Amino acid sequence: MSSSRLVIVTGGSRGIGAAIAVGLARAGYRIAIGCRHPGEAGAVLSDAAQAGSEAVAMPLDVASEADIRRVFDEAEMRYGALHALVNNAGITGPLGRFADLDPAWMRRVAEVNLTGTMLCAQAALRCFGRADARGRSIVNISSIAAHTGSPGEYVHYAASKAGVEAFTLGLAREVAPLGIRVNAVAPGTVNTGIHALAGDPGRPARVAPRVPMGRVGEPDEIAAAVTWLVSDAASYCTGAVLRASGGL
Repeated sequence: MSSSRLVIVTGGSRGIGAAIAVGLARAGYRIAIGCRHPGEAGAVLSDAAQAGSEAVAMPLDVASEADIRRVFDEAEMRYGALHALVNNAGITGPLGRFADLDPAWMRRVAEVNLTGTMLCAQAALRCFGRADARGRSIVNISSIAAHTGSPGEYVHYAASKAGVEAFTLGLAREVAPLGIRVNAVAPGTVNTGIHALAGDPGRPARVAPRVPMGRVGEPDEIAAAVTWLVSDAASYCTGAVLRASGGL
């Protein structure tokens, strides 16, 4: 039963991460959310409680190894052995031409999106190693940008997500003999507040006509893909990148 299983979701206080946390809670998992501002996770924790699950939000900067150790240790102390990790935390930085990008943003995006994903995955593997690892899994959140390159918008972000996909494949093959699965979900444009944070709140409406399905995605649709990959129903799926992009 999934009710005894702990899943850590990074960046789970809002947007796609919040939908993932709630979707997993409704599927019966216990949820530990790691995010920069735990106070923003109130609605997620409330929805998890209404679903009959247990959830907690803890401060986490995925670029901080000390933060990661604390969150993983506290989550396991509270809810037992880690079953799965969802590496969702990510940032875009400002939109615009790569030639104009402040190198500080370039470094920070790589640090959060790629290095943070790898550090959290490493922490999860240490947790898995303390028990029978078979059936445990990691799901990394990539982006369709890894395949389009996002020219004129955020090439640096696309590059970081391409790195996430290469990491997903390599790690999946490395840990498959242990029974650990590693997969990724690559969303297309999704209707969340990340576009406003990047300074372009109108981006979803502008992108929608280019999507074969004629619309952008909703957070719950990405959450459903992640929930499936975490579940036993995906037991023979590893090293995969599931594109949830409406055909883009």
